[in-house]
Amino acid sequence: MNYKIKHVTKFQYTSPVMESVTEVRKHPRNTEYQYCTHFDLTIKPAAKHFHYEDHLGNYVYHFSQPGIHQSLTVTATSEVHVQSRPTPPLALPEDAWQAIDALSAAGDEWEMLKPSEFTSPTQRLSELATELDVRRRTDPLSMVYYLNSALHRVIAYDSRSTRVDSPIDDALLHRRGVCQDYSHIMLALIRNYLQMPARYVSGYLYHRGDDRSADGATHAWVEVWFPELGWIGFDPTNNIVAGERHVDVAIGCDYHDVPPTRGVYKGNAGSDLAVTVRVRSGNEIDHEMGEDLVATPVYRSTEHALQARYAQALQAMQIQQQQQQQQ
Repeated sequence: MNYKIKHVTKFQYTSPVMESVTEVRKHPRNTEYQYCTHFDLTIKPAAKHFHYEDHLGNYVYHFSQPGIHQSLTVTATSEVHVQSRPTPPLALPEDAWQAIDALSAAGDEWEMLKPSEFTSPTQRLSELATELDVRRRTDPLSMVYYLNSALHRVIAYDSRSTRVDSPIDDALLHRRGVCQDYSHIMLALIRNYLQMPARYVSGYLYHRGDDRSADGATHAWVEVWFPELGWIGFDPTNNIVAGERHVDVAIGCDYHDVPPTRGVYKGNAGSDLAVTVRVRSGNEIDHEMGEDLVATPVYRSTEHALQARYAQALQAMQIQQQQQQQQ
């Protein structure tokens, strides 16, 4: 699948500022399953930008705006080709836990095992873990399938409930949140109670009408490492496995590592932030990516087969739980 993406971020200051320094992560990653064929970054007021690739393969752009200005607009346009991913199995052997422990003992993926700013344990997280019985009670893959579905069920999506950088307790208090909350809570449960390597993914989602998450915004999900399989993506907001509709932009321990924009400015002024995201398939008319399309995008691809297997895995997990309760 080919996508055209436009991501606009505008900072409006309450009074003129003298200088700003900004870091941007909007360039889609080049991975085994996706390739960015075009990327352009436009800055207003104009500024020369530089970029580098960090140790995780994320593209990081940075620039400074030394002149006096009262607004700053950063517009990223990209074109990305995303391939379908292999369909994960329904389960793994239960001795897969031993391979995960061996990875941990060797120090591999250590930074994706430790609690981070947004994934450290809290009392409310402990209560949720008890409620969902989060422990190594079956194989690793089945447990992550279960968590993906359970969080979708017990937390309501509410775009006005929290911010992208809210602590997990804000979402856990009222059981409402956005995709960043779902991802942080899932990461916290996996790292603290299952001791599995898991990482945060910032990116975009090509929306369908039945998605819970909001169109017009960035998206976030989780990748978990499994023996023999490597990193597999899970999207608890929409209760799906990451597939052809997910566009990876940056990976890290949590949101703090990979915000789309981060910066500082010099001046006695407040600031307002406005963000617009458009993701369109290559065969859709984009109207310069500046306006909403009339119809909701229709998506048909091999990902339907992927999600069918995911549903089978959840059903198998439920049957196994019923059998355990009857014993």
